[in-house]
Amino acid sequence: MWERRSRFDEIQQLNTKPVQPPKVMHHPYATRRATSDCRYVTVMFRGLSRFLRTNPVSVQRRMSHSSLDGKVAIVTASTDGIGLAAAQALGKRGAHVVVSSRRQANVDKAVALLKSQSIRVTGTTCNVGKGEDREKLVQLTVDQCGGIDILVSNAAVNPFFGNILDSTEDVWDKILSVNVKAAFLLTKLVVPHMEKRGGGNVIFVSSVGGYQPMQGLGPYCVSKTALLGLTRALAPELAHSNIRVNCVAPGVIKTRFSSALWENKDIVDELKKQLSIKRIGEPEEIGGTIAFLCSDDASYITGETVTVTGGMSCRL
Repeated sequence: MWERRSRFDEIQQLNTKPVQPPKVMHHPYATRRATSDCRYVTVMFRGLSRFLRTNPVSVQRRMSHSSLDGKVAIVTASTDGIGLAAAQALGKRGAHVVVSSRRQANVDKAVALLKSQSIRVTGTTCNVGKGEDREKLVQLTVDQCGGIDILVSNAAVNPFFGNILDSTEDVWDKILSVNVKAAFLLTKLVVPHMEKRGGGNVIFVSSVGGYQPMQGLGPYCVSKTALLGLTRALAPELAHSNIRVNCVAPGVIKTRFSSALWENKDIVDELKKQLSIKRIGEPEEIGGTIAFLCSDDASYITGETVTVTGGMSCRL
């Protein structure tokens, strides 16, 4: 009995005895290797940190599928409104943008603004309704930028408001010449230069009016409908050259061009009834859509029209 009690006491003492941590043997070779590995990791991270500090923009562009670094983009009527917003969106993603307008003062102002935003930009005057101006725009872009990858055809006119039956032949000639014919002929000029660079993107700026004509804007809306058809006609013809053709159809956007609509409270109130998003759109929202269509994120999209209307019902 006494022996059993002794063994029990001995076991109890063992259980209550503090456990000593195992001794770690510091082998000289292991210590040297750990030190060497730490130094290697430190040097690696210092180098990475230095690279990120000196090349933040290039790193950001390489990490993004929407990068347009190295691309050259012509944007017509690009010193204001949607055209300027498109130039900003493309430029901020790395493209060298070529902006144009009929007035030199407007070009100078837009170039100064874009340069202040660290965007690579070239500016020139251009009336897209004139063949010699279109040719000058393309040649200047090739000479100064080395080629063409993107065309955003944004230029448009609307010299008429009223009953479509009151519109004249001159009105139709003016609208169709600038809004449709010039868009096609400028595309025809840039295609060979895009083919030399292995492909490209053409974006036409249409309008929600191309689907649902607005009262008083009949001829203008017809010209915007024509751009929907031009997009569909060109896309299969240029696909073999790796050139994608797409279209953007904005709703009512807060630009100088559409100020007669959004500055009128009664019209705005009526418009909002048709919108899911109860506000007028901003030019930057169209510019971002255009930049997306020109990026690799949209590489499987061609022949399409993207409506940016705030939810206005204009098609199925």
